[in-house]
Amino acid sequence: MFAGTLTKTTETETVAFIGMIHSTKFDIAIQLEPRPKMSERSPDYDVTAVNKSGRKVRIGTAWNETGNTTGNPYISMQMDVGIGPFRVNAVQSQEARQSNSGEFEIIPLVSNGTMKSGSISGELTAMDADNAFAGYIANMMFDLDFMLIENGYKTEETHADYRIEVSSPRGTPIRVGSAWMAKSNRTGNDYVSLLINTPDGDLRVNAVQNDEQRGGNTFSIIPFIDGGEQQQEAGVGLSLVA
Repeated sequence: MFAGTLTKTTETETVAFIGMIHSTKFDIAIQLEPRPKMSERSPDYDVTAVNKSGRKVRIGTAWNETGNTTGNPYISMQMDVGIGPFRVNAVQSQEARQSNSGEFEIIPLVSNGTMKSGSISGELTAMDADNAFAGYIANMMFDLDFMLIENGYKTEETHADYRIEVSSPRGTPIRVGSAWMAKSNRTGNDYVSLLINTPDGDLRVNAVQNDEQRGGNTFSIIPFIDGGEQQQEAGVGLSLVA
């Protein structure tokens, strides 16, 4: 459950990018500093931050990468800030690439596996403005309030219709998943398919309406059941751009 931004900087040769990374537990300012490459797969950057004592420390490494399917550049980062190692990618929107703005958005790296839905409770409510939804999802181990915000990066049919966001301790929005509007092949009813990165792993659920809810603004979140009706594959869950 991570989010953030990176901005390319030319103010000094010792720092290539500056940014922030957020989770539900921390908000940390980071820098990417170029480092000598020992081999082709050696990291391109050290990721550094300042600890509570004011000392600059290395918290990870980063690589310049290129998307296999899109050819778009992105930055792959592996970090550890004291809660265990994690990986994220820094990607650019189509607008950022076209304008050469040097602005990147940090998104979670999608895991290869998806946790089983199990016993899940939740609700989703359409808001009156901004084509957004508010909701919660919970089980005995976690309880998350979240928002569904329209995905401004959507350029292809398979891209998510919404990004799922929670807040960091400072109130910074953190993207923790994606959601797609869908229609049941069997009943013709609309529903929302969600892929959420929870503390227990990536979770797939559906938000559906029963007979009493249909026509209203409220959806009930239920465990995902694979009936062949999903619009997306699990592996594209957190993709911002193709």
